[in-house]
Amino acid sequence: MRRFFQSIVIGKPQFVAAGLLLVYLLQCLWLVRVQSLQDAGPDSDLVFRVSLGLQQWKSGVVAGTPQSLRPEPTSGLPLAGRSGAPGADAYEQTLSPLYYRSPLYYLIAAAPFAMHPATWAGGSPWWRVLALLPYLFFGVMLGGSLWYVTRRLYGNAGGYIALMLYCFSPAMIGAAAGAGNLAEIGGVWGAFGAIWTAIAVAHTLYAPREVVLWNWRRILLLGLSLALAIGNQFSMACMAGVALLMMMWVAPVRKRAVLAIWVASIGIAITLLFASYFFHGRPFWQGMKRARWFEFDPHSLGASIAYTHVLQAISLASPALIVALPVALIAYSCWKRARYFGNTAPLLIAAMSLLLAAGAHFPGQGFELVAGVFLFVFVPGVFADLFETRRGLLVMAALGGVLIATAVWNLRALAQAGP
Repeated sequence: MRRFFQSIVIGKPQFVAAGLLLVYLLQCLWLVRVQSLQDAGPDSDLVFRVSLGLQQWKSGVVAGTPQSLRPEPTSGLPLAGRSGAPGADAYEQTLSPLYYRSPLYYLIAAAPFAMHPATWAGGSPWWRVLALLPYLFFGVMLGGSLWYVTRRLYGNAGGYIALMLYCFSPAMIGAAAGAGNLAEIGGVWGAFGAIWTAIAVAHTLYAPREVVLWNWRRILLLGLSLALAIGNQFSMACMAGVALLMMMWVAPVRKRAVLAIWVASIGIAITLLFASYFFHGRPFWQGMKRARWFEFDPHSLGASIAYTHVLQAISLASPALIVALPVALIAYSCWKRARYFGNTAPLLIAAMSLLLAAGAHFPGQGFELVAGVFLFVFVPGVFADLFETRRGLLVMAALGGVLIATAVWNLRALAQAGP
């Protein structure tokens, strides 16, 4: 631990980043307060998630199975017949929760109440804040991870731009505060971490060392990231394939090492998913067999509503992208200097995620959020390059004005949403 803290340099960039993340957290808490005053009642999806997760924590009944969907779970709240809560035979139906999400999704939701279930059953006035603690944590950590990656890639300027886009993003604030979504911010953090951890591991393969033993920490982190992503949404398993492709791209001369690391990480992820079933073999096998890993309808891409949906997802990720993204795309297309791996990789992953969001069939908005986060990497990368041109000060002033205007607009919108 002493070596770890001695290796961390805390300076102005770290304080600025911490300040922006604090503002992000305060916005999330304000939105949570607004929701508390406009309580959705016991029929909310949040109550459903916590009820199933708490039941598994206490009695070991795997969340999402027919046994867990019976009336009167551990929380004391009836599930059958409730909005968003299927009956006991839902395991055999198309929209069974276990088809799309593993028990990890429910265990995370109930984690704040696992030690003191009476806090949940007793109707504490702080129940919503406690229930949303995991997602607030994921939101802050995703912002910190985004800043770390973009700062390493593009310097302080890139890190600040990315964090400004993130911290005043209506989609990212709503995802962490549980507003109108299915709590996929943890899966988004896992997907983001999986991709960049895989890239980081691949860069180390050029060193003349034993790749598996030397990279055991990164392998463990990659496995954890994949488990978090897939555990929250089974269709996020495609990110494991994307991570493999990124590793092959970065280290094409070490294909065997790449495969060894990737297989080891997949093994860790599978073990963690098995643990979320409390190591019950039959429910785990049934869950994996029935899981909706990938549902994509190419015909849906022929409908104009799919592209309207994509544009709405981009604008919800950040209104600043309406202006900044076209500029970044034009610069990337016309300027050879901007077309390198650090810009190309996040652009491709963002485009893939938007395509999946438009053509795939599953509940939630996981791929939309993933696309937004990777656009928050691509746009700062291109603008960081533009800052180094002769017109750099003009570009910086224009982008700064757009980011400040977006922040003001977002804060005003939150204030108007309040009581």
